[in-house]
Amino acid sequence: MNDISNNVSDIKRKIETAAKVSGRNYEDILFLGVTKTVDVERIKILMDCGVKSLGENRVQELISKYELIGNDAKWHLIGNLQTNKVKYIIDKVELIHSVDSLKLAAEIDKQAKKIDKTVDILVEVNIAGEASKHGIEPSKVLDLIENISYFDNICVKGLMTVAPFVENPEENRKYFNQMRKIFVDIKSQNVDNIDMAYLSMGMTNDYEIAIEEGANIVRIGTGIFGKRNYNL
Repeated sequence: MNDISNNVSDIKRKIETAAKVSGRNYEDILFLGVTKTVDVERIKILMDCGVKSLGENRVQELISKYELIGNDAKWHLIGNLQTNKVKYIIDKVELIHSVDSLKLAAEIDKQAKKIDKTVDILVEVNIAGEASKHGIEPSKVLDLIENISYFDNICVKGLMTVAPFVENPEENRKYFNQMRKIFVDIKSQNVDNIDMAYLSMGMTNDYEIAIEEGANIVRIGTGIFGKRNYNL
């Protein structure tokens, strides 16, 4: 328990410092605890430390933890989402971070309509053009967002990216800077039904740089829980 508590305190201090660099406060940044492969007991310790927003990569894992964790948690789906699994999480999530196609957006809208809910989403951008990553290429982001804006039961709340894993996080500053420029440009378009509120970027290795460049959601797992076996 002490390890998690100490890690969270350290991360909060670093978030606050990075936020000040960009003229903001700690309260302006959403600290999202990534709970992939983490057991319920340790997730509850994290929540006791004040981190109530939780990110899951896999639909099945989110569903299995949803009832066990209780109503205090605010769940975010941050991993790749297949259209045939949308119906299982549509009533459970605060925000879907990983929308990168009109087909997926249409299915989210369809399922949201069934439960009379407006679902908040982020459009995922493959900012570095990595073949191994999901996300739409930067030049197509505005077109996708304009098309999504016609759906009645979706609201685009911003953008998300997964930057390359690098030894030196400074190498990702250029990508975070590019994301912020795309974010600001789209925000200036004032597209109907689009509320560019969130820029989700930065993970354990580079979240401080991401915040300095404008991120207001950071997704941190390893920094809280240590390295995990993702093949479980």
